[in-house]
Amino acid sequence: MNVFVNGEIQSIENSKLSLNNRGYNYGDGLFETLRVINSKIMFWEAHYFRLMSSMRILRMKIPMNFSPEYLEEKIVELIKANHLEKASVRVKINIHRNEGGYYTPEDSSVGYIISTKALENAFFTLDDKDYEVELFKDHYVLSGMLSTIKSNNKLVNILAGIYAKENDFDNCFLINENKSVLEVTNGNIFVRKGEVVKTAPLSDGCLNGIIRKQVIEILEKSEDYTLKEESISPFELQKADEIFITNAIQGVQPITKYRKKSYTSELAKNLIGKLNAKARLIEA
Repeated sequence: MNVFVNGEIQSIENSKLSLNNRGYNYGDGLFETLRVINSKIMFWEAHYFRLMSSMRILRMKIPMNFSPEYLEEKIVELIKANHLEKASVRVKINIHRNEGGYYTPEDSSVGYIISTKALENAFFTLDDKDYEVELFKDHYVLSGMLSTIKSNNKLVNILAGIYAKENDFDNCFLINENKSVLEVTNGNIFVRKGEVVKTAPLSDGCLNGIIRKQVIEILEKSEDYTLKEESISPFELQKADEIFITNAIQGVQPITKYRKKSYTSELAKNLIGKLNAKARLIEA
């Protein structure tokens, strides 16, 4: 298996990461996770603009050659080098500020790594297995812009994931300092009560998710549901009819149970078809 390191294809065995890497030492980095089908990047424009926006928020110097065409070319080149051009692939782009300095960097130029991993399913599939989630209250995700990007600083997500694993849950809801429910460890959430669907606003600190954006666009055009980007109280979770997770790799994952409450997956099933329809348009 090969990876791209600063524009050069290297084997994983021969690629090296400096011990002075700022992503490793200070979490001074970010990442973007993409789904690619038959060498076509799903929702590439949205991913690219989120990546550029995140780099600006972190005050990184964006390389002059970091155009959408250049990065797409490098991603496809790596996929071909790994003989995955006819497969469904998970692609991860890692950006780190170049080494030098301590907390204050010597400069804001960046390096990058692109890696790939084959996926089982070509398109999004709905996993209808039992999926139980608990509320994680040990630590908070702080509201504000930094929490909306996919930075290397994900300790709350990691600790919530460990908590879920130790207590036989499939995932955990994360909350901010105002006790509003934001998301789960690996994606955004949507909460449906009747015909009203809520998702946390970016101002609360939830991830600016790509599939979140796609689902919002679908629901805003729907005549059957009313979408609201509003803060979600933990009390609303047990009153909801349906809760589901969205992310770029799974698409939509229904939550079936939270504490004593069980949920349906009516809207989630409808959305997975609409997301796949969008993906097929991109592939064509």
